Amino acid sequence: MMIMKNSLVSLFILFIFAGYTQAIPFARGKVEAGKVSFNKHKCNSCHASMLGGDGSKIFTRNEHKIKTPESLSTQIRSCSTNLGLMMFEEEEENLGAYLNKQYYKFK
Repeated sequence: MMIMKNSLVSLFILFIFAGYTQAIPFARGKVEAGKVSFNKHKCNSCHASMLGGDGSKIFTRNEHKIKTPESLSTQIRSCSTNLGLMMFEEEEENLGAYLNKQYYKFK
């Protein structure tokens, strides 16, 4: 009975601490592979056509809508789907890692 009680207490503590830990954004992503995808899919050209001039301003403008790693993932998936890029999850993760390192700096 005592062992079961200790196990339950340990499990409870583990769940509490698990809520306080955060995964590193795009931890499985490979930055260099993300840069290759960014260039291969001509992301900057598309952004330039939307904003005019330097397409990278889409990442640094004051009113950018990407505020969290989750919203960046959602936006990458949306671009991939809407533009028919047919990126696999791994490529999206790589692209997220590249964009995060280059522009967003989420921790």
